[in-house]
Amino acid sequence: MNRIEQRLATCKQKGEKAFITYMTAGLPSIEGTIEIIKAQAEAGIDVIELGIPFSDPTADGPVIQAASYESICNGTNLRKVFDLVEEVRKTCQVPIVFMMYFNTIAHYGTERFVDKCIEVGVDGLIIPDLPMEEQFQMEEYLKKEGAPVMMQLVAPVSADRIPVILENARGFVYCVSNMGVTGQGGTFHKDVKSYLESVKSVSKVPVMMGFGIRTAKDVENLKDTIDGCIVGSYFINLMKENNYDLDVIKEYIRTFKKELNA
Repeated sequence: MNRIEQRLATCKQKGEKAFITYMTAGLPSIEGTIEIIKAQAEAGIDVIELGIPFSDPTADGPVIQAASYESICNGTNLRKVFDLVEEVRKTCQVPIVFMMYFNTIAHYGTERFVDKCIEVGVDGLIIPDLPMEEQFQMEEYLKKEGAPVMMQLVAPVSADRIPVILENARGFVYCVSNMGVTGQGGTFHKDVKSYLESVKSVSKVPVMMGFGIRTAKDVENLKDTIDGCIVGSYFINLMKENNYDLDVIKEYIRTFKKELNA
């Protein structure tokens, strides 16, 4: 098991739901990102999704699009993010997942990218524009020892495909809670509960719910179905509105985890 699988196994043993945050790499700066990752680890976050800035983030809403643009303007690129993770790993072993688009990987070189992930300690990948049928482009390289695990995404319209998508899934399955882009503020698909139950019934890995979640109360009626949840756009706004204050970040994570497991 890698760090993601170890951490989620620990959550299961403790009877806890996992909490995952998304943040854009390079905000407020590379150094600031490092400090925020460490602060989240101290506060008890289970997994961190680290967004690699991209000029056309098609799965993301306005908040993450704006964050990605700002980070690019700051000069953030994949090489700098790899250096960032390498620095974090000197003192912190929190599970880190790269959320990114395949064009960035292809431009870097697919095998070279995977090798670098192994070298610096990236644990997982979420690539929203690389559907199951296209993942063969990476499968060979992801078999290498220490390679990151590919997280699978499913949506409410994936019903017939879910068993096939999750057949060899590792890490966790990312359940998109609504149709559309990120950051839709607690507006979930009308059949979200039955959809999540159908995923849970066939998944061998933990089921995580994302898109539109702000507080633990948003998923209060779904806690018996999911194994944890993911917060992105709201977390990005929270950090920016509070000038990336580490104490505010820690308090949000501690409060969310406590309420999620109440």
